[in-house]
Amino acid sequence: MPFDFKKEYRDFCQPKAKPAIIEVPPMRFIAVEGSADPNEEGGTYKHALDLLYGIAYTLKMSYKTEHAIEGFYQYVVPPLESFWWQLGATGVDYADKPSFNWVSAIRVPEFVGEANFAWAIGAASAKKGMDFSPVLLLEADEGLCVQCMHLDPYDDEPATVDAMHSFAEAQGYAPDLSDARRHHEIYLTDPRKADSAKMRTVVRHPIRKAQ
Repeated sequence: MPFDFKKEYRDFCQPKAKPAIIEVPPMRFIAVEGSADPNEEGGTYKHALDLLYGIAYTLKMSYKTEHAIEGFYQYVVPPLESFWWQLGATGVDYADKPSFNWVSAIRVPEFVGEANFAWAIGAASAKKGMDFSPVLLLEADEGLCVQCMHLDPYDDEPATVDAMHSFAEAQGYAPDLSDARRHHEIYLTDPRKADSAKMRTVVRHPIRKAQ
């Protein structure tokens, strides 16, 4: 059976619908950075997703090509994730989507190093006739965080975030959002296909010990 990150790392990908404190280990992603309203039809965010999935599936299906990746094993492409921020703001202002900055990402196995990533960029570009150069290989080390499964539309996330912060503060922690540590979402349902009332999104915020 292909390795499934969602099943093997349930603490990080499928938490309960109540806040919990976790220590997130370093992870490797392919990623695209941009800024714009993610709901804009035909906008840069949706284009970034096309680029990400193009590289994600090129890597996943590499075993069917002549390019041999050392340590390769078959796996399920992990869910889409995004890190969000707005200049001059702490957290996220959901009412001001045009000011969003984001890094959208898909986790990749550790065997995807710089050489294999560069191969995937070249192979996808040649096959699809697209410019995949905006895709980057990213190392993320989030460390100590509070997270919760959010079960409603994205615009209802503030209530979940408030519950997360209240829980963390009761445990002796404080929010630690910064330029290096950002609001993080992991999308377990595709908004193009799921009813908004049935959305499942992991929301994660960095924290630190309160002084």
